[in-house]
Amino acid sequence: MNRQAQAVVLFLVGVAVLHASFTGLYLRYVKAGLRPLLIAAGIVLIVAAIATVWYELRQPRATQENQPERENHDQHDQHDQHGHAHREPRISWLLVLPLFALILVAPPALGSYSALRAGTALQPPFGFPALPPSDPLQLTVVDYGGRAAYDHGRSLGDRRIKITGFITLDRSGAPYLTRMILNCCAADAQPIKIGLSGQIPPVLAPDTWVEVIGTYTSKQTKDPVNDGVIPYINVSRARTVPAPNDPYES
Repeated sequence: MNRQAQAVVLFLVGVAVLHASFTGLYLRYVKAGLRPLLIAAGIVLIVAAIATVWYELRQPRATQENQPERENHDQHDQHDQHGHAHREPRISWLLVLPLFALILVAPPALGSYSALRAGTALQPPFGFPALPPSDPLQLTVVDYGGRAAYDHGRSLGDRRIKITGFITLDRSGAPYLTRMILNCCAADAQPIKIGLSGQIPPVLAPDTWVEVIGTYTSKQTKDPVNDGVIPYINVSRARTVPAPNDPYES
């Protein structure tokens, strides 16, 4: 691949990164806080591509005129030695296909397939900050799980809790409300699972996004993958909802 082709690839990569950053597509790959870095990286790639083209156009004309003679001479030597002239491999242009795939075909976020094959990542939190007085109280899966498993519901009491996540079914068909958490990007995503008891809808399909309202229950179980704690919530109401723009928690 010559420098002009390299500049095209750099430019397309930069455009793809900026497209993902400004459309929210990046949330399927990395955590929300990394958006400024992605924008900066996309700008740098585009500037590098433009600088590469500018450098090529600014080369002395004499060098450009002599270049074909040197190439012909080199090709002639190679032809004499090997019986044929070598060309740049066109297959290198296949590098641009993943870029168009990134722009045109957005892959889905990690879901129940990944969550079912990984153990819960719920860990004891550093503390339990005071909760707002709203009713129902909106909590993340991570926040509710930490308070239910390691604070034994003391900070929750009998308050109504609202949680949103996607459905994961274990081998016995028991439903879990799940969210994947990120430290950095989707490559290190791990699930947090909340068991559902009480008024559970009779039909729950994997990967369906559900908003549940319920109360704390002391019921717990062990994740069969890593023996991690899975707390439960006693559901009083549940409804399906669209997948959020940011499907991950951090």
